[in-house]
Amino acid sequence: MEEYNKIIESLSIRFIKARHTNVIQSVTVENFYDVENTIFLVHKGVLKFGKDKEEVKAGEVLFVPGGKMASITYGSGKAISLSNDDFLNNKEKYLESVKGYSQEEETRDNFSYITFEAKVFDTVNFFASLDIPPFVMKDGMMGSLIQDIVVEHFSGKLGRDRIVKLETDRLVVQAIRYIIQHNLYVEQLATNSNYFKDPRLIDIFAYIKDNLGDDLSNKILANVANVSEDYVGQYFKMLTGINPQDYIEYQRMEKAVNLLRTSKKSIREIGKDVGYKDTAYFCRRFKMMFGIPAGKMRRRESLINV
Repeated sequence: MEEYNKIIESLSIRFIKARHTNVIQSVTVENFYDVENTIFLVHKGVLKFGKDKEEVKAGEVLFVPGGKMASITYGSGKAISLSNDDFLNNKEKYLESVKGYSQEEETRDNFSYITFEAKVFDTVNFFASLDIPPFVMKDGMMGSLIQDIVVEHFSGKLGRDRIVKLETDRLVVQAIRYIIQHNLYVEQLATNSNYFKDPRLIDIFAYIKDNLGDDLSNKILANVANVSEDYVGQYFKMLTGINPQDYIEYQRMEKAVNLLRTSKKSIREIGKDVGYKDTAYFCRRFKMMFGIPAGKMRRRESLINV
């Protein structure tokens, strides 16, 4: 248990977004994807997810780890099936975002959701590193926290941002408690607790984060960890379950998404900033990972925030 406490203490948690949403028309998004973690709370009706269309009922919570592609159905009626790209381009036809949840005014299927980032040592996406699928949590505390965060986020009250941050911290800790208390993903947690103790690996993570636009070959990483170039790939994969170049590409794309959302830099500039000298290659890899072109990812933000 102490090892898990150390991981929790090392987490840097960042609130990103909160919304309450009414379902206008039931829709299935076949390849829902985001780099951040998303937690849904169903108020009325259902959400469905995965190949088997597992149901998330009223009062239940669906956790979708960042970096995990999933099929998600919003609403309990007959659903239209769309790609993530088509859904985002026509989102207003299917979902309506509102500023708050009122049980008295509840007439349609509706849900709230929170998106957030949780990184170990401000470097590694914790839930993504577990490589776990989306899963349901039947936890009243989680539901209450989500509702509180959404209400506070739209309150405009003094100290709102501080309260939202504190409540998001609690939300993440509660999610980890739930996973441990229900013996979920025990092997993945054990693996993480081991490799987060290895200072050489942490040095590699930190170096990658600080140098995403530079050469991050295995030769460079070997020098950082003070191991041989032939061994560094095996060493990294043994501890994390993925090879270093796959991890680097995920980090580069995550930063690219963040720049698309927060800056006015051109696609070419962003590609260069995250280590891609060839803009066309960057665009191909981006679309392969996210299912939509980089330019549409930028436009998606104005759509997703309605």
